[in-house]
Amino acid sequence: QVQLVESGGGHVQAGGSLRLSCAASGYRFNFWNMGWFRHTPGRNGEFVAAIGWKDGVTDYADSVKGRFTISRDNAKAAVYLQMNNLKSEDTDVYYCAADLSVRDTTSRFGNDYDYWGQGTQVTTAS
Repeated sequence: QVQLVESGGGHVQAGGSLRLSCAASGYRFNFWNMGWFRHTPGRNGEFVAAIGWKDGVTDYADSVKGRFTISRDNAKAAVYLQMNNLKSEDTDVYYCAADLSVRDTTSRFGNDYDYWGQGTQVTTAS
């Protein structure tokens, strides 16, 4: 059974940093594409970043490119999102997601992901 558990959210001032972690359990994590999304009820969900199982290729939304970095540690079955220079518009609930399809490229569409974590709140004060 696949489980994803996020941690690392919190309150920061604009310009600050946070590092989100996602601990995964399940078989063959090495072959999962992993993504981060953010969503608040009443607003549209948004793709943030993804990292592929094959060669660790990364993809970022334009809104976070240059400020956020996604990484993974297959030995620990974990994925991370380092967030620097946070802005008030980054305030949201952040979700980790796993795509078990073994596709060669990552996806920006939530429907392509099979499992989701419970979310962690990030709040940036301006």
